Amino acid sequence: MAWTFETVAENLAEEFGEVHPAEMVIRCVEAARHSAEEVIGEASPELVERIARKHLEVLALAAAEGHGGG
Repeated sequence: MAWTFETVAENLAEEFGEVHPAEMVIRCVEAARHSAEEVIGEASPELVERIARKHLEVLALAAAEGHGGG
């Protein structure tokens, strides 16, 4: 089975399912794909997955800090 952007979104939605809704994961994957295409002219699923995962990790950290008080 080829690794597609849909597969990337599904895998990340499963990984971050307890933190982010699937719609947010899909938006992050789409944004990562667009960003990679803009910066280097192409977007492999592997690169998109790495970028989207970092975005989701940062968003999860920010959400945790916001709920933890300061």
